[in-house]
Amino acid sequence: MLYYLFKYLNELDVPGAGVFEYITFRTAMAVITSLIISLVFGKRIIDYLRKLQVGETVRDLGLEGQLQKQGTPTMGGLIILSAIIIPTLLFAKLHNTYIWLMLISTVWLGAIGFTDDYIKVFKKDKKGLAGKFKVVGQIGLGIVAGAILYFNGEVTVKHKTYDENGIVITESVIDQHGNTIEQPMWVETGVTKTTIPFIKNNEFDYRWLLDWMGDSIAEYAWIIYIIIVIFVITAVSNGANMTDGLDGLAGGTSAIVGLTLAIFAYLSSNLIFADYLNIMFIPSSEELVIFMGAFGGACIGFLWYNSFPAQVFMGDTGSLAIGGIIAVFALAIKKELLIPIFCGVFLVENLSVVLQVAYFKYTKSKYGEGRRIFLMAPLHHHYQKKGMHESKIVSRFWIVGVMLAVISIITLKLR
Repeated sequence: MLYYLFKYLNELDVPGAGVFEYITFRTAMAVITSLIISLVFGKRIIDYLRKLQVGETVRDLGLEGQLQKQGTPTMGGLIILSAIIIPTLLFAKLHNTYIWLMLISTVWLGAIGFTDDYIKVFKKDKKGLAGKFKVVGQIGLGIVAGAILYFNGEVTVKHKTYDENGIVITESVIDQHGNTIEQPMWVETGVTKTTIPFIKNNEFDYRWLLDWMGDSIAEYAWIIYIIIVIFVITAVSNGANMTDGLDGLAGGTSAIVGLTLAIFAYLSSNLIFADYLNIMFIPSSEELVIFMGAFGGACIGFLWYNSFPAQVFMGDTGSLAIGGIIAVFALAIKKELLIPIFCGVFLVENLSVVLQVAYFKYTKSKYGEGRRIFLMAPLHHHYQKKGMHESKIVSRFWIVGVMLAVISIITLKLR
C-alpha cells in the first residue's frame, strides 16, 4: 500500500519518495517491519494465548526436559503469519500476481494449521484435525496454485535460445551511443519449464514427460504440472511440520531457506543476472523478494521467543504455513527441483519417519516383532535419545541447513 502512496508523492516531485521504486529498499523495510511485529506484538500475542490457557499438551516419550514444556503456549504461528502478511501488504505491489499467490498460500495453509491447533487445544482432542482433511486442504491449494501458475497470463518465463550445437543465438541491438552489440535472444514460453540442477542449459520441460504419447496429448501438460505442484506442496508442508519438534529448529531452518529463496528470486527477476548465470528470466517476480524478506524477518523474530527454552510454540498454524510458503515460492521461481537440496533438513526429517514406519511394519510382518532404524523418529528425536542436548541438535541442524543453502546457490554455476 505504501508503494502506491510514495509513487504518487514521487510524481509530485517530493524529495526521497522515489526510493520506494527500489526492490532492495522495500525488502529491507519489509524485514525490519516483520522483526518489529514479531518482537513487539509477539509478546502481546503470547500473553493473550497464556490468558486463554492455550497450552501445549505433551506426551511422555522419555525425552530429557520434555515434560517441562507442558503448558507452553502454542499457536504462535499467528505471530509468524502476522509478520509476513502485514509487511507484504505495506511494501509490495499489490497488483502483482505472484504476491497474491503467496498471500493466498499463506492464509490457506495457516487456516488449516490453525484449525488443527484449535481442535487440539479447545476441543481437547489430541489428534487434532484428521489427516485426510489436511491432505484435502493441501491438494486444494495445489490445484489453485498450479492453475494460477499455468493459466494466468501474467505468469511467464523467458529463456535463451540455442542452436542445434548448443550455442546461444544472439541478436543485434543498438545501444544509446549508437554502437551495435550482440545480446542473447530471449524467448517467452509457458510455465511448464523449470530449473534442473547440475545440467548444462539447466532447463527441464514437464511437457517432455508426455511427448512419447504424441503432440495432441502434450496439450494437456497442465494436468501433470498441477499434479507435480500438489506433490511438492504436500511434501514440503509435511516436512516442515515434522521438523517442528525442538525449540527453534523449524524457525531457524526456515529462515535459512527463506534467505536462499530470496537470492534465487532476485537473480531470476534481473535480466542481467539471469543472462550471466544462464538461468530463466522471470518477469515481475522481483516482488517476491519483498515477500521473502518479510518471511525471513518473521522467522528470525519468532526465534526471539521460540529459541531454547521456548516461550511459545508455532504449532501447525506456523509449520504447515511455512512449508506451503516455501513450496509455492520455489514453484513460482522455477526452483522446485532444488528443494531436496536447500530443504534437505525437511527432507531428511520426513524420510526418517517414512523409513521408520515402513521398516517397523516390514519386520513385524516378517519376524513377528517390529524393529526400528532410529531410536526415535523424526531424526531430531533420535539424537535426543542418544543424550544430545536439544540446543546442540538445533545448532547443528542449522549449520547443515547453511551448508545446503550454499550448495544450492552454487548449482547455478556448477553444471
